[in-house]
Amino acid sequence: MNNLSTSASSQPTPASEPSLHRVMGPWLLLLFIVGDILGTGIYALTGQVAKQVGGIVWLPFVVAFVVALITAFSYLELVTKYPKAAGAALYTHKAFGIHFVTFIVAFAVMCSGITSASTASRAFAANMSNAFGLNLAGGIGITLVGLAFMALVATINFRGVSESVKFNVVLTCVELTGLLIIIFIGLWAIGAGEGDVSRVTQFKTAGDGGAFRPVIAATTLAFFAMVGFEDSVNMAEECKDPIRHFPKVLLAGLFITGLIYVLVSISAITLVPPEQLGEGETPLLKVVQAGAPNFPLWIFGIITMFAVANSALINMLMASRLVYGMSREHVLPQALGKVHATRRTPYLAIGFTTLLAFGLIIFVGEVPALGGTTALLLVCVFTVVNIAVLALRRDRVDHEHFRTPTFLPILGALSCAFLAGPWTGRNPVQYEIAGILIGIGVLLWLVTVLVNRATGLKPLKADTETIGRVGPVN
Repeated sequence: MNNLSTSASSQPTPASEPSLHRVMGPWLLLLFIVGDILGTGIYALTGQVAKQVGGIVWLPFVVAFVVALITAFSYLELVTKYPKAAGAALYTHKAFGIHFVTFIVAFAVMCSGITSASTASRAFAANMSNAFGLNLAGGIGITLVGLAFMALVATINFRGVSESVKFNVVLTCVELTGLLIIIFIGLWAIGAGEGDVSRVTQFKTAGDGGAFRPVIAATTLAFFAMVGFEDSVNMAEECKDPIRHFPKVLLAGLFITGLIYVLVSISAITLVPPEQLGEGETPLLKVVQAGAPNFPLWIFGIITMFAVANSALINMLMASRLVYGMSREHVLPQALGKVHATRRTPYLAIGFTTLLAFGLIIFVGEVPALGGTTALLLVCVFTVVNIAVLALRRDRVDHEHFRTPTFLPILGALSCAFLAGPWTGRNPVQYEIAGILIGIGVLLWLVTVLVNRATGLKPLKADTETIGRVGPVN
């Protein structure tokens, strides 16, 4: 494991495998990023954030946005420097060259996508129940609908990235429409003198009377609503010109979503008190009901269903592509890197990630627990990525790339490490779920090592030419 380099003759070449399609231009990439960040977080967890912090529900979203923005600058330097499919795992591997660390980072990112998609499946089922009066909440019906929904996501994923991204365009427009409806209803109510605007400055203080701890605790959950930008780097090999497009598109996507989140939060808390907003799994439906009682709730329920479906689709796209990318580097079992000859999609990776999602839907289920676990896994990964930026400054590449100011990765690493700690008031169940998932990852890593040793296969060298390589691209 310490000797990372291998001769070309000792490794099977991936050139004979089908390659990934470069189908994403700047507008598709922007819609991908906006669609990934928007969705389950704001639609399902706004009420949970309000329950923790009170009327100033917009503040945790702002804090989460700032932390995400700082880390996004680190991702921009790395994705333009190494425009490969493996994302954070690639950066970790190049920075530290320890395959076990690379594997754990890759698995953590994959699990974050799966926990996020599982959160979306639960929210999808709850909103479908409300939209059509099915009374599924709290019963086995939510689980069954969630499983069926995840199977549908896997089918779309298998069809191909072109079909998935085009479907993403439609779903992004739908979920954006839903949030604009909330913003419009809120502004209309404020203009008409309805609701209570004074709530937006009301804190829910902790037992000691301080506001810092509730805000930080709420931020750990609100951070789930801001993640998604990191998924896009795993699609780098399916972008037409990632080096030129990523900086402007990623930053634009973050600012658009950040502004929308603040406006939605203000509208929601103006119309619905925080204690009511925090009840149940469909907070924005309550906002529509309070601000526009004549608006057909079933229409907004369907919009919400499409919104969380978009989050699930993009996260499962990311998870399967990450498994595919690391499999091609012999860090995960080689079978997971196989590409379907006709559909040109990593079908075994799709199946593997879908099975893990099924397990979370069946055995965990709760939206706050899954959403918080997603945020926990990602702030840990973001800490490593921010450190990797600094470690890789000594590595030179033969093309121009984005360079972030040095103080930002330092600040990003410190802030993300802080948000990962138990001192934030994070629910302990999130550490339990994350620990189980990482334990599965360690077991899979051991299996991979044993299989590689038995077959004489070694991990590829951690350099720009091999990590993330998938053969010729059309």
